[in-house]
Parts: sequence; C-alpha cells; structure tokens
Amino acid sequence: MKKLKSSRAASFVAVALVYILTAISGIFIYLALPLEPWLALLIADLGATVVCFIFSLIFGNASVYDPYWSVQPPVIVGAFLVGCGPSPLALLLFGVILIWAIRLTANWAYTFRGLNHQDWRYTMLKEKTGKFYPLINFIGIHTVPTLIVYACTLPAVIACVSGAALHPLSIPFAALSLLATLMQGISDVEMHKHRKLHTGSFIRTGLWKNSRHPNYLGEILMWWGVGGAAVASMPEASYLLTGALLNTVLFLTVSIPMADARQSQKDGFAEYKSQTRMLLPLPRHRK
Repeated sequence: MKKLKSSRAASFVAVALVYILTAISGIFIYLALPLEPWLALLIADLGATVVCFIFSLIFGNASVYDPYWSVQPPVIVGAFLVGCGPSPLALLLFGVILIWAIRLTANWAYTFRGLNHQDWRYTMLKEKTGKFYPLINFIGIHTVPTLIVYACTLPAVIACVSGAALHPLSIPFAALSLLATLMQGISDVEMHKHRKLHTGSFIRTGLWKNSRHPNYLGEILMWWGVGGAAVASMPEASYLLTGALLNTVLFLTVSIPMADARQSQKDGFAEYKSQTRMLLPLPRHRK
C-alpha cells in the first residue's frame, strides 16, 4: 500500500479503478430502484459516494473523493442523454458540462501528486476534529458536496427526462457557463505559473490582480448558467436553481473563508485583503 501511494502513476490507476467501480455501483443502484428518475438518481448518487468513501478509508486519504466533483456530472447527464434520447436543450447542457468537466478534471490531474498527498483542508479538519473526523469526513467532505453537485446537475437531468424545447434565452445562459469555465481555466494557469516562480507570495496579476478567488467565481457562475439555461426553457421548474444557490452558499460560507484563513497566516494579508475583492476581478475603490 505504501509503495502504491508513493507512486503517482500507480495512484492514478488506483483512483481510476475506484471511479469505474463507483460508476458501476451507481448505475446498478439506479436500475434496481423502481422510483422517479430524480429520486432514484439521488439514492444511486449517494450509494456511489459511499463506495468512494470506503476507498478513501482504505487508502487513508479523503482526496480520493476530489475528482468526484467533476467526474459525476458528465457521467450522469451523458447516461440520461443516451437513455432518454437527445434534445437540443439537453445536448446544449451536456456540452457545457462536458467542457467544464474536462477542464476541471485536467486541472485535478495536473496537481495530483499521488495518494500520499491529501488536500490541506482535509488534513486541517482532521487535526481540528480529532475522533470526530470520520463523521466529518463522511458528511462534510463526501456527502454534502455530492448533494450539492447532484442539485447542480439536476437541471440538465430534468432537461433530458422532459425533452423540453430549447428557449432562445437558454443560449446566453449556456454562454455564461462557458465564459465561467474559461475564467476558471485562465485563473488556474495563472496560479500554477505564479506558484512556480513566487512561492509563498500573493498573486497580483491577471484575473488575480483585483480578486482573491476568481477561480471560485467561475465555479459559481458555471452552475448559475446551467440552472438559468434550464429554467429559461422550463420556467415552471424554478426549483432547478437550488443547486446553483447551494453551490454559491458553499463557496461563500466554507471554501472562501477556509482559503482566506490559510492565506491570513502570511505577512501582509490584511493589506492584500483591503486592496482586493473577494470574487469580482474589478478594482476596489480606495477611501
């Protein structure tokens, strides 16, 4: 196990096998449930998450779950697209989600160093929660994100199931998602370059010049675009915006505060924070 975890290549293979098993488990659970598609999908998604969680315990690394965020949506929507038959709206949303997923998964793969490395946030939670960490791990690291991404993906799933017609207003919302994906990609590349050249300093170039979290802004806007595109075609289903809302709340109340708290340990953070906005990459007016 130690040798496997220390090898980046072997770790890649292990994670890939975990996700193949996870996908098979999810599909099996879904097909075995004589329920409404949205409910069967919810249960299957949670079941697949349990499988992923078990392997995170086996490997002693909660980061086994990290790719789930980007792998789950295109697999789910793609399966429904095949099962229900393509429609213009469903194809549009699948295309947007697929592009987003490829970019985010590629970024994960680029930064993945092996199963002997775990996301710093998980390690911090383990240190702070002690004996309660297994519960925090299952609920906070695995289950809650799965529920949020499920809700974010649901608009595209309902579009597949309902065969709703494409409304002209869906197109600009889809464009917003694509622009958000581009923003994420640019901000990630800028950060990777900065870390290679300026270890430990605050990045103040490109999209990061005036924003502390342009990558998070892209992730937030991505799902508002998907939800908006679906609701534009199905105005009676405004509940489909719930996923985008929950995703926004997650970033505003958990991801961003945790990232800022870590950055605050660096000298000059107070000045850096006063000169930048939390999300919008726009100059901050100084008093």
